Amino acid sequence: MWWIVIIVLLVILFAVAVILLCRPMKIPREPDREGAEDEEAFRAYDRTSRSPIFAVERYIIFNGLDKTRPEGRLVDVGCGPGYLAARISRKYPELKVTGLDISEVTLTIAKRNWPSDEYDNLEFLVADAQQLPFSDSSVDFIVSSLSLHHWQDARKALSEIYRVLMPGGRFLIFDLRRDAPAYFYYALKIGQALLSPRALRRTNGAVGSFWAAYTPSEIKTIFDNIPIENLRIEPHFGWMLIRGSKSEKP
Repeated sequence: MWWIVIIVLLVILFAVAVILLCRPMKIPREPDREGAEDEEAFRAYDRTSRSPIFAVERYIIFNGLDKTRPEGRLVDVGCGPGYLAARISRKYPELKVTGLDISEVTLTIAKRNWPSDEYDNLEFLVADAQQLPFSDSSVDFIVSSLSLHHWQDARKALSEIYRVLMPGGRFLIFDLRRDAPAYFYYALKIGQALLSPRALRRTNGAVGSFWAAYTPSEIKTIFDNIPIENLRIEPHFGWMLIRGSKSEKP
């Protein structure tokens, strides 16, 4: 009968492991866990952006965009090497698309990836999310992907997004959530150790981004004094979508 005892113990251990791995992470936000990026890291991130997991991320964002059909001027804040901005410009050729990033090195890569003679409705600008280089009420739609956790002052950056949006303008933000289930965090950690280029392992890119990410409740608090309409913070198992609009009334 000893084998029955062993099976019962294994079942119990498996159940405990599942419970622990499915519990949400409860860790303090620590943006400094991600190391300083250099040119080698930027180029490694460019290569990684072509991988299937980033294609899934862009699919999620496009699914949100397709429900709203953006028109006019769209800005991708924190565009990195430009994969999302370029795909948007191709799918919506009537849009004027601007990819914006604080890193000149990254935008040099983006301009090489998506030359202006082939993407005539796409431009790239060096700028800070906390000081958007647009006049008040001049942008129709803003997207951002895996950039929010990098912003030094998220409240100021989100206030800037509100400022530059036209009345009725909308935004869609995709980012990790720090209270994701434990299995998501450990999958991220294992994936970084086994699959990431050396430069991204050195800067602790994926795991550092997780520690720097916000929780949905923290995002809600940040928006408390920003008069966004129709604010929706949609938590998923490892990420969240944040969307909203600016009132059409002055």
